[in-house]
Amino acid sequence: MLIALERPFDLDEFAGLLGETLIRTEVPREDLAEALRRVSDFMGFGIYVYAVRVRPAKEELLKRFVVELQRVDFDAKTGDWVPFEEKGRSDSPFGPTGDRH
Repeated sequence: MLIALERPFDLDEFAGLLGETLIRTEVPREDLAEALRRVSDFMGFGIYVYAVRVRPAKEELLKRFVVELQRVDFDAKTGDWVPFEEKGRSDSPFGPTGDRH
């Protein structure tokens, strides 16, 4: 007989994922408010901003919720949030191009 154990949800492990471009996980109902609070606190720094989507998991009793986070940037031209696009990485404080412009 094979026994499969599912790891319990860990709020600290979830918070450690913040900073990724796309996060999708199932959160138990009792941890949902704290998970969303941690996302909100993380976004408070203004460096990483997420579009947040929460929906019930595929079960009838609403014991788990699917939380999806998509990193976004504000587009001044459209005046709206758009999906984040990686523009490259650099050690320069002026970004990937290395210049001030």
